[in-house]
Amino acid sequence: MSSQLIGTSGWSYPSWRPGFYPAESAPESFLRLYAEQFTTVELNSTGYRLPAHEQFARWASQVPDGFRFAVKMPPQALRQLDSFQERVRSLGETLGCVRVVVDSPRDDGLMALLLGSADPTIRFALDLRDPSWDGVEAQLAEAGAVRVGDWDAVGDWRYLRFREPPYDEAALVGTADRIRLLVAAGVDAFAFFRHETEPTAPRYALRLLELLNR
Repeated sequence: MSSQLIGTSGWSYPSWRPGFYPAESAPESFLRLYAEQFTTVELNSTGYRLPAHEQFARWASQVPDGFRFAVKMPPQALRQLDSFQERVRSLGETLGCVRVVVDSPRDDGLMALLLGSADPTIRFALDLRDPSWDGVEAQLAEAGAVRVGDWDAVGDWRYLRFREPPYDEAALVGTADRIRLLVAAGVDAFAFFRHETEPTAPRYALRLLELLNR
């Protein structure tokens, strides 16, 4: 059954009190409180330093069944993919997918290394930021991977990031309509709003969920 997985980039922001988290809530309770509202989150801190198995397991223990983490892979893990994959499997069933950020121009050797070494049971979303990568989408689809932001990707899932707030109601309604069509077609849609100092990201995400579920 396909899913609409809507959330934000990160959750551990004290400035989201009291606009999103209760004013008296402690930081160690943020993930539990977040997971009461959303079914997915981007793990961005993992892109800078890969946590220990125990940390991944702790995060997984704080969320309910059906919750999914989108893990950002650190750049060095491209050359140590087996170790990275072993570590993120500590999330168990809460591992939703892995996002790989690539800022450099197109490198087909790098792509072959990644896709050839990737665990086929882990979903990989490639955040390819240089335009020279345009046209690689079919190659990704053959490996079950997607390009971040590719609404028209081939396959049974998408990875969408919304990075340019503010979003007016018309934009959110249009986004909801597009995601609804994907889910109706059997596609899992991961969608994340960029965090800001104020809790605008969870507000947008909650409104998107309202539109999707009405």
